[in-house]
Amino acid sequence: MNNTENELIDKMKKNKTGRLKIYIGGAPGVGKTYQMLRDGNEMKANNIDIIIGLVETFKRKGTVEQIDKLETFPLKEINYKGVAFKELDLEGIIERKPQVVIIDELAHTNVPTSKHQKRYEDVLEVLSYGIDVMTAVNIQHLESLNDHVSRMTGIKVRETIPDKMLDVADEIEVIDISPDALRERIKNGKVYAADKIESALNNFFRMGNLTALREMALREVADEVDDRLTVYKNKKNVEGLVGAKEKILVCVSLNFNSEYLIRRGYRISKNLKAEFFVLYVNNEYPHKEQELEKVYEISVLCNKMEADFNVLKSRDAAAAIIKYAKDNNITQIVMGQSARTRLHEIIRGSIVRRIMKNTKYVDVLIVADPKR
Repeated sequence: MNNTENELIDKMKKNKTGRLKIYIGGAPGVGKTYQMLRDGNEMKANNIDIIIGLVETFKRKGTVEQIDKLETFPLKEINYKGVAFKELDLEGIIERKPQVVIIDELAHTNVPTSKHQKRYEDVLEVLSYGIDVMTAVNIQHLESLNDHVSRMTGIKVRETIPDKMLDVADEIEVIDISPDALRERIKNGKVYAADKIESALNNFFRMGNLTALREMALREVADEVDDRLTVYKNKKNVEGLVGAKEKILVCVSLNFNSEYLIRRGYRISKNLKAEFFVLYVNNEYPHKEQELEKVYEISVLCNKMEADFNVLKSRDAAAAIIKYAKDNNITQIVMGQSARTRLHEIIRGSIVRRIMKNTKYVDVLIVADPKR
């Protein structure tokens, strides 16, 4: 996505007075449009003025039935190079001004000569008029995931939306279905016509592809939730509010077996599919040359383990760790066994106890030094 698109979305987001709900799924056929229409019918039953601006049913019986009593706004006919195309009637919907409009297929590219090149731009304009929008998109249409999906599935997704559109959304709903269940739906002819079933199952809808795409969708929305929780936490100064996913922090020192701790933390983060952080609090600066070499070795290992490595200068290691954990929404802290004597801990206090006392919803794991 280029800077012009970013600027456009930022500008139109400021003008947005309508609410945006995005239904997101891992693959076609999971039931996004079906659920969107079903929700639309519930709104209609509650006397909300909702219309269908555009819906792609792909002739799926269940989806067609969900249109039910919803008002369908006529599409606009656009002639291009002698061919008549049907597109969203942007101006007509704005003039009609319903409370809510359903506009499917968010990543769609409009016919040339349309007011906007992409449908997501139509959606942004509708929102600017105070009209709520419900829309749907698959995870592979996010711009940042485009190359990854192409390498994974062997299929190039040509229509994309900027990732920033997720920031515009007031609500995101993941429509999830297991890969086995989706493949069964395809086999039963509920997604594609009979002549396309075998090809679909053997290409894009292979089990490995569906599993990976499903995980992408769930993780992407989890990331989005985390970001929003962080903004809310900082704005409201809410103590203890953390995100939807685990975040592992390994605290290292130059005395303990740091490499062992980092590898242990890496295995934990990998198993939990969690973000991985490593922190070294330098409380005896400046360091000698040998100690600087040790810090460098730790940074190299962190790079290999894909860990976010940070060095902080502080005479109070516990306070520095506590602040870092709160600032980064850490959920688990991994530390080495203290080298302090019992008398030292009584006089100066236990770092572990201070951390546990001054953090909420954070698990602390103490790892014994294998060399001791």
